[in-house]
Amino acid sequence: MDREQEDTTVCKVVVNHEEQYSIGPAYREPPLGWREVGKEGFKDECLAYIEEVWTDMRPLSLRKKMEEVERQRAQ
Repeated sequence: MDREQEDTTVCKVVVNHEEQYSIGPAYREPPLGWREVGKEGFKDECLAYIEEVWTDMRPLSLRKKMEEVERQRAQ
């Protein structure tokens, strides 16, 4: 599909307190609890960015809890 047939809405990448990523239209403010990460572009560009940086899909709170459990096991 060429760019003319694609959605040409400019998007921005946002992240929440659990370090989970999403995209939204660049003209809107991020939803409550989300903040911009500084990446804007077409949808496919934003999704490619997320795929590159979001390497661990687990929420931050779960990652921290699992690290704590591992530390306790190691003692």
